[in-house]
Amino acid sequence: MILELIVPGRGSFVSSASPSYKGHRYPVEVIAHAVWLYFRFPLSFREVEELMLERGVLVSYETVRRWCAKFGQAYANALRRRQPRPGDKWHLDEVFIKINGERKYLWRAVDANGAVLDILVQNRRDTAAAKRFFRTLLKTTRTVPRVVVTDKLRSYGAAHREVMPSVEHRAHKGLNNRAENSHQPTRQRERAMKGFRSVGGAQRFLSAFSRISPHFRPRRHRMTAPNYRAEMTTRFTIWEQITGVTGRPAAA
Repeated sequence: MILELIVPGRGSFVSSASPSYKGHRYPVEVIAHAVWLYFRFPLSFREVEELMLERGVLVSYETVRRWCAKFGQAYANALRRRQPRPGDKWHLDEVFIKINGERKYLWRAVDANGAVLDILVQNRRDTAAAKRFFRTLLKTTRTVPRVVVTDKLRSYGAAHREVMPSVEHRAHKGLNNRAENSHQPTRQRERAMKGFRSVGGAQRFLSAFSRISPHFRPRRHRMTAPNYRAEMTTRFTIWEQITGVTGRPAAA
């Protein structure tokens, strides 16, 4: 998916205010860069602290943790508002994750382009959980798909009949590769973090991670090197706009 750079004052996009950095003694550029490092790469807070130190920035890993908790979701929400309208064919899938040693389930939906629509961490993968995820999706996207594609888990069929009866439902294991492939970065990050400690913590991290990380992961195998560099330049510019680095003085 190629993103278009939306210049404030042009096009249909209405820009929203960047997060407030009032009370933070570090410049906006430093905060945004630390948050980018943590959500883009499989790094711990201590590793981000070390990388910032290499750049001459003295900041503790606890401060990085607070920045990620405070600004990660705000940045992710701003990126979501910049995304094109989702396609009308949605792929849904669920995968188990370990949280504090217990098995939980991560529900994920992507459109036909592989763009993440939403994620939800739940205790079960029964009909009630499927219905909850369907309703969350409709609320988040504010649109109704033409088709939903799932695996053969029966919970999807029951939830579909109640929540989206007018939408075509295709249940087939081989048709759902887009959603399954979308789990791979999460698996990589889960291993790096050695699992999650709580359901709430997993939901908060993955909600931000599922927006920020894909923004910097265009389908490079489908691009020439010059096109890839141009696309990444556009995406970095969007990041600077939504974080407030562009067009405002650094925080005191």
